[in-house]
Amino acid sequence: MEAQAHFSREEINSTVWEVPEKYTRLKQIGTGAYGSVCSTTNEKTKAKVAIKKLHRPFQSEIFAKRAYRELRLLKHMKHENVRNHLTVHLTIFSLQSLFLSYLVMPYMFTDLSKVRGHLSEDKVQFLVYQMLLSNHHSAHFLLQDLKPGNLAVNQDCELKILDFGLARSTDAEMTGYVVTRWYRAPEVILNWMHYTQTVDIWSVGCIMAEMINGKTLFKGKDYMDQLTQIMKVTGVPGPEFIQKLDTPEAKSYMKALPRYPRKDFSALFPRASVQGIDLLEKMLVLDGDERPTAELALEHPYFDSLRDPDDFPEPAPYDDSHDNDTLSLDEWKRKEVKSFVPFPRRDSKRKNTLTMSP
Repeated sequence: MEAQAHFSREEINSTVWEVPEKYTRLKQIGTGAYGSVCSTTNEKTKAKVAIKKLHRPFQSEIFAKRAYRELRLLKHMKHENVRNHLTVHLTIFSLQSLFLSYLVMPYMFTDLSKVRGHLSEDKVQFLVYQMLLSNHHSAHFLLQDLKPGNLAVNQDCELKILDFGLARSTDAEMTGYVVTRWYRAPEVILNWMHYTQTVDIWSVGCIMAEMINGKTLFKGKDYMDQLTQIMKVTGVPGPEFIQKLDTPEAKSYMKALPRYPRKDFSALFPRASVQGIDLLEKMLVLDGDERPTAELALEHPYFDSLRDPDDFPEPAPYDDSHDNDTLSLDEWKRKEVKSFVPFPRRDSKRKNTLTMSP
C-alpha cells in the first residue's frame, strides 16, 4: 500500500479527473463506452503511464458487476500480452457514495486502430501470434470484444489487450451485444447457437485480414448487412450447419439467403503468403465448431519462426463463480472494497482517497 497521496483536480474535455499529484500533464488519448484514458508521467519514477477512468461504475448493478469483473480479470491475467494495471484508486465518501475511479496502467505507444496502411508480413505474424497467445492464456473466459482499438502496440511491435470490460466466463450466458460489430463472430450477431472461445478466433482473423489488406474486411452498416458481407466471403453454409442453429427463425433466414459461393482467399489477400492465407481460411469459418482453438492456431506453420516453448505455461485456473452473482448495488460495492482494499475498514462519512495495489 502506498503512503497517503495528495490529489489534484483537473477538467479534461468536460470530464473531471482527480488523481495523485505525482501524475502530471494529463492528455486524453482515448474514450469509449465504459471509460476514458489519459496519458501522463509519474513524476516520482519518470515512467509514462496510462490512466483509465471508468464511466459511472456504480450507476447500476450491471455497471458494478462489469467493473468488478474487469478488475478480477486484470488481477488474474498475469501475462505480458495483457495490460495489467499497476494501481487502483478508490475515492470513498461512504459505502453509499463509493465509486471506483481509476486504473493506472503501463503506457503503450498506440493501438492498432491508429496504425494505417499495409503491415509487413513479419509484423502481422508477430502481432497475430501475440493475440493468439493472450487468447490461449485466457482459456477460462471469452475476451469477446477483440478489435483494433482494444489492442495496444508499442514501437517494438509488442501488443497488449487493453479492455476486459466485456469479457465473460466460457460458461456464462451472453447476449448478441458487443461494442463493435465489424469484428463479431456471426454466431454472436444473431445469437443463433451456443458458442465457445472460437468467437475470439474469428475476431483475430478479422484483425489479421485488416492488417494484411489495410482495410476492414466486414464493414457492415447494420446487423443484417454485416451478416450478408460475411456470407459473401465465407459462402452460405449447407444443410448440416443450418440444422445446428438453435431457432426456427435463424434456420429460415439462412435457407432464404442467396447461394453465395466461398471466395478464393488467395485472390482476396494477394499480399499474404501461402501459410498466412491457410491460417485465415481456418479462422474465418462460419461454423465456430470448425475453427481452431488458440492452442491449435498457434501450432500452425505460419508461426514456426516465432514459437517458443516458454510461451506456453499452463493457464492458471480462474474462479468464475462470481460471474453469475446477482447482487444489490451496495453488495457489489462491499465486494469491490473487500476484494481490492488490502485491509478491513469501516465506512466513513469523511472523504478518504486511497491509493493501493491489489
